[in-house]
Amino acid sequence: MRTAYMGTSEFAATVLERLARSRHRPTVVFSRPDRQRGRGRRLQSPPVVEAARGLGIEVSQPEDVNDPESRERVAAAAPDVVVICAYGALIREPLLSAHAMINVHPSLLPRWRGAAPVERAIEAGDSETGVSIMRPVAELDAGPVFAQRSEPIRSDDDYGSLSARLAEISGELLEEVLDAVHEPTPQAVDGATYAVKIEREDRRLDTDRAAEELARLVRALNPHVGVYAELEDGERLGVRRATLYSGTDFPAPGDLDVREGKLLLGARAGALELIEVQPAGGRPMDAGSYLRGRGPAVKDAGRG
Repeated sequence: MRTAYMGTSEFAATVLERLARSRHRPTVVFSRPDRQRGRGRRLQSPPVVEAARGLGIEVSQPEDVNDPESRERVAAAAPDVVVICAYGALIREPLLSAHAMINVHPSLLPRWRGAAPVERAIEAGDSETGVSIMRPVAELDAGPVFAQRSEPIRSDDDYGSLSARLAEISGELLEEVLDAVHEPTPQAVDGATYAVKIEREDRRLDTDRAAEELARLVRALNPHVGVYAELEDGERLGVRRATLYSGTDFPAPGDLDVREGKLLLGARAGALELIEVQPAGGRPMDAGSYLRGRGPAVKDAGRG
């Protein structure tokens, strides 16, 4: 089957690599334009672009894939189907109806339609998620579904580990669907939830929330986005890995303290044990290294 591919993220790059090894190898890949990223604000290509170039596949990076010139370029590829995976922008009419389209979405639709399904599933404490291969429609992620496959969310999963497994599942399931395209099944009307985009405020560890919720948030936003704690001295401390503290002697919500050599951040109904942190302007480090660098600024309440 002749395909074109639309994707941007690391997740989409993994799916593209699987698709390129199949008999449905894309003839052209559409992705988002290069952007300035990182501390040096260097211009970088999206992961899908890097993957496509490595695979020797033609790449197009329009500002708006829905504009007339871009639609002509899609049509020139003459695809039997356009595969969409984490493209990062809406596909609108008339492009949406101009070609047969299949969308790869990492959730068990209708749960977690929207921009951040993997993150929101972990944050909510879901026991499982999965992948849906569906037909895109004008309403966000509401189209009929060709196939789904579930995947448990492990207690130690963060975004990195879970999204990697879902990307592998997505590639496998997509190939199966393309091998035998059939009529999709309409989504259930009930049970739809929306995984809204991760905003700046979502990254802050609000210690008025329960410690258990914050532990899930750390996992949901690492390693790709990251979270931070606002300390009393005004420092923003990045938190890369943390777990729910199992003791009973907690710091007050918002306080950074030490119990029995463990670096703790107090929250409502408990505390987070910080395992890996990143001081502002610094590199990630384990909690012990951070404590040694701060000296007496963080006291060990466990020693009296």
